[in-house]
Amino acid sequence: MPRGQFKSRRFKRIFVKTPGGKTVMHYREPKPGKAKCPIYGTVLAGVPHASSTRVRNLPKTKKRPERPYGGVLSSKAMRDTLKAKARSAGASKRGEQ
Repeated sequence: MPRGQFKSRRFKRIFVKTPGGKTVMHYREPKPGKAKCPIYGTVLAGVPHASSTRVRNLPKTKKRPERPYGGVLSSKAMRDTLKAKARSAGASKRGEQ
């Protein structure tokens, strides 16, 4: 009988063949979903698709891209956001509304 935590469908069921020829069931936690851009909904490039315990052990540069809003916005969304901020800052300096 499996333990109680394995009875629910939280864990993926993987069938593994042992060297003795028996097939046994292993349970694995599923990977979390891929990180997505909140503006465009595209998958973020440079962000690992792994569990939080594995990501925690990665070096900082492997966790997210080294740019403004890295790991939060896609490159296109970041460019658009920075352009909009620069344009609004320029308009406020000139006294325009």
